Order: sequence, then C-alpha cells, then structure tokens
Amino acid sequence: MPAAETAESAQSERRPFEADVAKLLHLMVHSVYSDKSVFLRELIANSADACERLRYEAIAAPALLGDDPKPRITVALDARQLAVEDNGIGMDRDELIDALGTIARSGTKAFLDRIEAGQSGEGAEGQTLIGRFGVGFYSAFMVAERVEVISRRAGTEEAWLWSSDGKGDFSVTPAAGAAAPRRGTRVVLHLTDEAKSYTERLAIERLVRDQSGHVPVPIAIIEKPGAAPVEITDGAALWTKPKSEIAPADYTDFYRSVAGAFDEPALTIHFRAEGRQDYTALLFVPSSRPFDLFDPDRAGRIKLYVKRVFITDQAEILPRYLRFVRGVVDSADLPLNVSREKIQESVSGRDQKGHNEPRVRRAGAARGQRAADLRQDLGCVRRGAQRGHLRGLRAP
Repeated sequence: MPAAETAESAQSERRPFEADVAKLLHLMVHSVYSDKSVFLRELIANSADACERLRYEAIAAPALLGDDPKPRITVALDARQLAVEDNGIGMDRDELIDALGTIARSGTKAFLDRIEAGQSGEGAEGQTLIGRFGVGFYSAFMVAERVEVISRRAGTEEAWLWSSDGKGDFSVTPAAGAAAPRRGTRVVLHLTDEAKSYTERLAIERLVRDQSGHVPVPIAIIEKPGAAPVEITDGAALWTKPKSEIAPADYTDFYRSVAGAFDEPALTIHFRAEGRQDYTALLFVPSSRPFDLFDPDRAGRIKLYVKRVFITDQAEILPRYLRFVRGVVDSADLPLNVSREKIQESVSGRDQKGHNEPRVRRAGAARGQRAADLRQDLGCVRRGAQRGHLRGLRAP
C-alpha cells in the first residue's frame, strides 16, 4: 500500500454518534419538524452563525480574513444535490466530531458561553448568533439520504470531510484540498427521490427569500455547476435600521412587498421595545380597505421573525379587529431551533398533518405564556392606533 494511502487511513475513522441517533433522528423527522422545507432555513442559519463567529474572532486575529473579508452564503444546485456553503470560521477535525457527532450539542451556544464567561456579565459580542440548541443541522436528513460536510477552519491548511447517512454512525476523513472551500464549510445534501424539487431554482429562491431573506449575510444562488453565483438577498433588514435613515419611499416599497399591495400605507408604526421580550415592530395600516376586511375568517398577516429568521405569518399578535394591519415583528431573544418549531406550532394552531386545533390545546402552558407576553408587550400598538388614526373604527 502506498505511503500516502497508509497515512490517510491512519487519519480516517468511523465513529458512532454519541446518542441513539437512529431513534433520535426518526423522532426529529416525524415530530420536531412539521415542515420539511425548514432544513434550508436551519442550514443557512448555521452558515450565518459561522460568518458571525469569524467576524468576532477576526477582531483579535485579522489575518483570519485573508483576502476574502466579505461574508457570504452560497446555495448551489445540481441534478440530485443541494449544497450550502459559507466562508465563515469553518471547523477542524475535532470540532466536526464534537459539533456533528453529538446530537443537540450547539457550537454556537458553546461559543456564546465562552464570550460571556470572559466578559464577566458585560454585554457580549456575538449576541446576534442564531442557533442555540444544536439540532437544526440534522433536519437535513428529512430530505437527504446522505449528508457530507466539507470544512476548513480559518487559519489552517487541513480540510476534513464528515459524512453520514443518519442511521447510526458517521465518518471523518481528510478532504482533498482542491475539493474543499478555501475557508468555511460546505454542506452537501444527496437528496432523496421525494425531495428532487429542492433542486429547482424558483422553489429554492422562494424559500430563501421567505425564510432567510433578512439574515445578516448576503445569500447567492448557483443554478447549475459552472454558472456564476447570483445574489438574491443582500443581508439587510429594513426594520433594523434607525428611522432617521429610512426614506418614506423605502417604507412604501417594503409595505408593498410585505402586503402584496399597490397602494401606500396610511400609517407606519416603527419602534423597538425592551421588556419581557426585546423586539422590533414595523407595521403598516393600508390606505385602501382590503376586499375581505369584514370576512370573519380572515386571519391577521403579521410576519413573525426571530433574529431575522422567519417563523410564521400566522401569529395572532394583534387583536382580530386589527387584522388589516400588515408588517413584521422581529424578536431578539426568543429561543430558536427546537423552540422555533414549537413557536410555529403554537401560533399557527396546526398539528403535523395540517389540521386545525384550538390554540389552548396546542400551545401548552409555557408556549402559551410566551405568546401572551408578546401580545401584551405589543398592546401599545393597539392603544396607539385606537387613540390616533384608527379612532372610531369598530370591529366588524
């Protein structure tokens, strides 16, 4: 056997997951996540975290950025593959084993814990990081028969390949330098027959815009091998900007995109609140009456985000008589990943098969309290509207 192959074999190894992964992954696929398309949101959220971690570590070691300082996320499509790549911090061999070999171990949470420990209670950098529970990555197995992760940590030369079919074990082997990103991580999903639609450009672009269109890293899409990347989001969220920096035309454009309308808003409400939950609200009252305004079954259409990651557009945040209001609410501190799905279930009132159930029976005590707190905090919107432009408007 050649010496090179002997050395590579010595570094390669196959390990079992540090949990009963077959049962746990089955539970996740059939219980934790009710919508298969959330896998893309989770992978993009992980990539955004990796870019944010690199930005933080580059403060002390600028050389980590090299000649590629601008963060980016790329979604590449192929015949039966979908890949999500970032140029963030990347992972070495031990980090791949720790982060991906143990279910529910969060590298992001460990990173934040280290920051908070070093700052002795002061406000920590990196609080914009998204993932906290370490299970989002495994949602990829809902649509993939095999997942490969190729990663090179910033500031190192070695690249590593993590591979698993999600049935009990995984392998970690050295990756060829030419096949690995110069820095960061590439997650390659070998899709199942039922998930072939996730290689269609329009479907993926719609998912990215709807679920991850406002994460703080630009996202590009590569439609086929060899094609040039096309940027589809710029990493900006209008509601995060100071009101003094937003022109009326910007508000109008955003209102039209959120509401799917062509009129101009009669009233714009944009504020940030701090309390039991920290959140930002950007709400619009249409100048034209919706045609179904007095339909008793008409639901509100406020989009709920957590740290710029879309959660649901069925959140009952405002009372029903204000269901003509459009806009977004972005919370800064609601927990994500597992809790993200629980929030989605509680606000939509649907079970995994899509059947409606009463909110009280679905939410549970903790989730119901969280939703109640958020609605109570947003009461100022309702009171302000009643005292001002909406005075005299009665519920149908």
